[in-house]
Amino acid sequence: MPTALLVYDVARLDEKLLLDRMRRLFDRVELLHLPSAVLEFTSRGGLVGADIAVQRSISFYRAVTSTAALEAQGLRVVNTSHAILVSGDKAVSTGLLVRNRVPVPETLLAYGLESTVKAASLLGYPVVVKPVQGSWGRLLALARDEEELRAIVEHREYMGALYRVQYVQEYVRKPGRDIRATCIGDSVPAAIYRVSGSWITNTARGGRAEPARVTPEMEDLTLRACKALGVEVGGVDIVEHPEKGLLVLEVNAVPEYKNVMRVTGVDVAREIAEYLYGEAKR
Repeated sequence: MPTALLVYDVARLDEKLLLDRMRRLFDRVELLHLPSAVLEFTSRGGLVGADIAVQRSISFYRAVTSTAALEAQGLRVVNTSHAILVSGDKAVSTGLLVRNRVPVPETLLAYGLESTVKAASLLGYPVVVKPVQGSWGRLLALARDEEELRAIVEHREYMGALYRVQYVQEYVRKPGRDIRATCIGDSVPAAIYRVSGSWITNTARGGRAEPARVTPEMEDLTLRACKALGVEVGGVDIVEHPEKGLLVLEVNAVPEYKNVMRVTGVDVAREIAEYLYGEAKR
């Protein structure tokens, strides 16, 4: 019978649900608590005894580095370090999405105050300014005019090198919601609307989860986005553009799914566990 490793740093409800479902399938499930762990790149013992691992760290850097170390020991990890790395950088992931003909909002990169002002003028106000790394809707900013944009960029110039790359995107006038579609292998078992009176609809920022029907168009777009980034288990954020239709905002390689399970009734944790079990038996 296959054995598995669950890698985590904070045991949220998502991880507890997944652990429960994994224990129903696997002969043994070990836990790797990253804040307590020491990982080796060159070791060929210890953790390699597992047939598969699932990465559930909420920290981007912990997820990437621990996955790389486990892969160096020969362990199969979902998602891979490459998938986590490219999906965790908005500039890199947007480039890969566009290269693979996955539709995204119009987006420009700028590296200084005046070039950011120029980028915004090309897109037309309002514009959304995002850090190239980050999640849960943190540090997103809406600039309605040049004065607001200059204030945003000037603040970020003092926050370190990472925040001196300005990811400037068209403001999509969405219908008070966006979509989070869940990808597991070659399937899209569930999706939710994230509804809010604010332009930021992330549930971590107060958005309300409601069930969404997975249409053929949404399924195709979700699978193409995950394939473009090499993501096996992911959450794809999609926005409904009034003229362009469905556009991909980003792909999360360590997705939360408790709200998806709660409002749709789909046991996403079980489906992830079954996917891991199938991959472990290969």
